Amino acid sequence: MGEKGTVCVTGAAGYVGSWLVKCLLEHGYTVKATNETIKPAINGVLNILKSCLKSSTVRRVIYTSSAGALAVDGQRKPVYDENCWSDVDFCKTNKMVGWMYFVSKTLAEKAGFKFAEKNNIEFVSIIPSLVNGPFIMPTLPPSMLIALALITRNAPRYPCLNPIQFNHVDDLCQAHIFLFEHPEAKGRYICSSHDITLPNLATILREKYPEYDIPTEFEGVTEFSEIIKFQSKKLVELGFEFKYSLEDMFDGAIHSCNEKGLLPLKTKKDEAV
Repeated sequence: MGEKGTVCVTGAAGYVGSWLVKCLLEHGYTVKATNETIKPAINGVLNILKSCLKSSTVRRVIYTSSAGALAVDGQRKPVYDENCWSDVDFCKTNKMVGWMYFVSKTLAEKAGFKFAEKNNIEFVSIIPSLVNGPFIMPTLPPSMLIALALITRNAPRYPCLNPIQFNHVDDLCQAHIFLFEHPEAKGRYICSSHDITLPNLATILREKYPEYDIPTEFEGVTEFSEIIKFQSKKLVELGFEFKYSLEDMFDGAIHSCNEKGLLPLKTKKDEAV
């Protein structure tokens, strides 16, 4: 262990951070982890980069961005790539749920690139879609509130799935390591393996998990949207390969939930009577 060098992981107690620590250790890295979560604010990112600048040992920074910095623009384009950015003015004007997070993530990523370029720091951002799959942390990761909404019948989250893009937590963490290990990686990289509509997702879950009462009607959704693709072409063309299916994601998530007692084994209404 540790033969490949040392990697610092911030937010290591979170969903992605804890899984990333696991993957890095398996790859032979020594990991320095902090439970501190770097808030998605400009100062948070810049403070990290300033610390890197003071150190003579940091050679590369992989920044975990968010789809919130990519596709919140009011346009609902059929395809989003790394040239797309969320519209800060649109977010501030409409003040939709989560708008401050979208703005802060967008501005923080842009500030990170600007500072890194000015100070000759290798800075690469990875933009994940909704993270799904197994988890180490003892509580339900926030992304699971959306990913498992049809299973838990969390109706306020249904609109978030209309449509939705997923990636497996292990694919995402392997992508972090892949970009870290490939010096030719530059700029932004979307990491998303599956795009699906709400009705199609419900059909798959209903057939795969008949023990759960998957809804056929979706409160709060008045019109179904077509697929919106988050294009991972740039990442794939660099040589990265996604390994997990949509079914793998939900199998892992449900298994972790059941292990930790976070999800009822059965939710069928007729079985509850």
